[in-house]
Amino acid sequence: MAADGFDAVVVGSGPNGLVAAVTMAEAGRRVLLLEAADAFGGGLRTAEVTLPGFRHDLCATVLPLALASPAFRRDRFWQDLGVEWAHPAIPAAHPLDKRPAVLVHRSLGETALGLGRDGAAWRATVGMITRGGDRLVDTLLAPLSVPRAPLRAAGFGAVAALPATTLARALFRTAGARAALAGMAAHSMLDLRAPITGGYGLMLAGLAHHVGWPLVRGGSQRLADALVRRLKDLGGEAHTGHRVRSLDEVPAARSILLDLTPRQVLAVAGHRLPAAYRARLSRYRYGPGVFKLDWALSGPVPWADPAVGAAATVHLGGTMEEIAHAEAEVSRGRHPDRPYVLLVQPGVADPTRAPEGGHVLWAYCHVPNGSRVDMTEAVEAQIERFAPGFRDLVLARATMDTRALEAHNPNNVGGDIGGGAGDLGQFIGRPVYSPHPWATPVPGLYICSAATPPGPGVHGMGGLQAARLALRREARAAARG
Repeated sequence: MAADGFDAVVVGSGPNGLVAAVTMAEAGRRVLLLEAADAFGGGLRTAEVTLPGFRHDLCATVLPLALASPAFRRDRFWQDLGVEWAHPAIPAAHPLDKRPAVLVHRSLGETALGLGRDGAAWRATVGMITRGGDRLVDTLLAPLSVPRAPLRAAGFGAVAALPATTLARALFRTAGARAALAGMAAHSMLDLRAPITGGYGLMLAGLAHHVGWPLVRGGSQRLADALVRRLKDLGGEAHTGHRVRSLDEVPAARSILLDLTPRQVLAVAGHRLPAAYRARLSRYRYGPGVFKLDWALSGPVPWADPAVGAAATVHLGGTMEEIAHAEAEVSRGRHPDRPYVLLVQPGVADPTRAPEGGHVLWAYCHVPNGSRVDMTEAVEAQIERFAPGFRDLVLARATMDTRALEAHNPNNVGGDIGGGAGDLGQFIGRPVYSPHPWATPVPGLYICSAATPPGPGVHGMGGLQAARLALRREARAAARG
């Protein structure tokens, strides 16, 4: 153990910081976790932001990547943590005007059947994740590691590299299947005409069939709190309300891991970093922001297609062409009149989120980075389009524009909840091009945020990879004496 009592210090307690801290502690290190906010979790926080008794996840709710990730995949891991997963009857739905919604079921076969003549193409492409299983998922979530499924990854990559619009037109003949893939791909927060957006769509849709799209019963905060308990059980310490403004404030330790994006890394540690590396970090690009709304409702959303009421995640935006246009507008720095809206109704799987008879609901749309435009009317109009009478159920609403999101979590620079643009240039080059992008030139200093591979999502892989790299380098240093 280091002379000051800590072997490792982790700054920031988002999913990656929590995984980094637990991984170091499980390796026998005494770990200090420091969080600036008044609660742990980063994107895993839950709070009553509308009315008493209505518990809203402030960022992430539906967590397929957590179930799929090797960072969490261990025997009895979730049971030992006391985390209970709630699966909706239908993982995702995509309503369309004057026709039945496209339903993405847990079953690949049932989904394909609902897609009619496009079912075979859905099975062949989206089904690659199911057929490849954990080995393919592990390969995709660790793109710089030795692949566990090289041939399957190569096959997936051949189609995943395409723009979502190109891929959808090549694969599908119906508007429904094309719209469903576009809705999945738009999670990327990229122009859907850009390379690799097809891959985002295939991966997310495939996870719906492989592990489902579950949420944590009681709120995502419970996952963060469970990981903090695990850290403390292993002898670690964790403190909220401790904002690190300079690396000089951090206790000396063999390894320091920063769950921060490049802008915060420069602010905290820039004075210790070589000039060339500082310049590389300063060129890191952030993507679009989001405008988020939370509602307390007096009843369930009155979807025109009642089947949508069984889905926890709903993609609103209409056809592929409409969604692609909306995302292209955002990429040009504009605010679309009809935005793509990602909506989550947690109560369909977890009724504990609201008092009896009530429901919580949240949604966001993409906006230019740093936007101050209030998108409430545009978002609610999209909901009303597919659920007439929705506004009559609203008891209270809370909004967060890009400035509020960044104040809530400084890693959300300009409202970018992905920790940086996830386009082709920054898919691997996060935050810089390197075989070990988690390491900085300063010995013992690492970055473990979503600004490292494999990027955004509650998978903990940035934290796992950074912690494993730190442990390997510590071991080599000890062997050298």
